[in-house]
Amino acid sequence: MTQVSAAATIPGFVWAHRFRPGQSKPETLTQDDRAELTRGEGVVWLHLSLVDARVAAFLESFPGLTEDARAALTTHDTHATVTVEEQMVFGTLVDCQREFDRDTSDLGWLHFAMSDRMIITTRLQPLRSVDRARRAMEKNCSRIETPLDVFELLVIEFQRTLISVVIELTEELNLIEDCVYDNAPRDERRRLPPARRTIVRLHRHVRTLLSLMRRAAASEEDEMPFGFEEVASRLTGRLEAVDHDIYSLQERARLLHEEIDSRLSSQINRHLYLLSIMTAFLLPPTLVTGFFGMNTSGLPFTGGSNGTGYAIGLILASLAGAWWLLRRVDIL
Repeated sequence: MTQVSAAATIPGFVWAHRFRPGQSKPETLTQDDRAELTRGEGVVWLHLSLVDARVAAFLESFPGLTEDARAALTTHDTHATVTVEEQMVFGTLVDCQREFDRDTSDLGWLHFAMSDRMIITTRLQPLRSVDRARRAMEKNCSRIETPLDVFELLVIEFQRTLISVVIELTEELNLIEDCVYDNAPRDERRRLPPARRTIVRLHRHVRTLLSLMRRAAASEEDEMPFGFEEVASRLTGRLEAVDHDIYSLQERARLLHEEIDSRLSSQINRHLYLLSIMTAFLLPPTLVTGFFGMNTSGLPFTGGSNGTGYAIGLILASLAGAWWLLRRVDIL
C-alpha cells in the first residue's frame, strides 16, 4: 500500500471540486490530490479551514496567487472587503455560521481569491451559505463555466441565507410585539436586544458589501476579470432587495424598543404617582405625631386623661383635610 507524504497532502482541506464543461456532476478531489489542483481543464474550487495553522505556508507555495491575495485568504479581519487587481478578485465576505446540528444567525467570515481557472475559499467556522452552494453544485454544476460563476452562487446563497434569517427575525419580532401589546404583564426587554443587535449587524455588513461591490465594479477594465462587472451588477440588485427587508426590520425593532420604553416609563410614572399620593396622605399625620413627640414643656393634652384620644382626632382630621385638599386641586 502506497503512503502519501505529508508534503503531498493539502493542509486544512475541507473539499475540492473540479467543474468540467458539459458535465452535470463535479469531479471530487481528495486531500491527496495536491498536484491535480493546477492540472487539467475546468474550474477548481478549493475550500480550506483556517483552523489548520499550515494553511498559510501551503498558500505561500501555491502558484498563481499574488501577495495580497494570499494575505486576504489568511487574514482574521472581521469586515468585508472586495478587491480587484491584476485580473484577480479577492477579499472577505460575510456569512452566517452553522453548528453541527443547526443553523445560527451568528456572523462568520469567508475569505476568497479567484483567478481565471480557480477559486480558493477559506473560513474559520462552518458557514451556512458555503454548504448550501456546495450542495447546489453537487446536484447540478452544468452552469459553472468560470470561477465567477462559483463566486456568484456563493453570494446568491448568502442572499437566500439572509432571507431565512429575516424570516426568523420577523417571527421573533411578531412574538415580542404580541407580548408588548398584550394586557398580560410580561417583560420583553430581554428578548428584543439580541434580535435588534443581529438586525443592526446584518444591515451594517450588507451595506458595506453593497458599497464594495459597486466600487469593485467601477474598477479599470484591464484589472477586473471578464464578466465581473455584469456579475457584480446582478449581485448588487439581489443584495439591495434583501437589505431593504433588513432595514424594515431595523425600523420595526426600533419602534418596538420605543414602545417598550414608553410603557415602562408610564408604569414608573404610575408608581411615582401612587407614592406621591401616599406621601401626601401621610405627611399631615406625621406632622401631628412629630409635634406631640417633642420632649418640651407646655404641650397640649398632657394634663388630662383624654390626651391620646384628642391626638388621634387631630390625626384623623389632618387626613380628612389632606383628602379634601387633593380633591380640590383635582389630584384625586
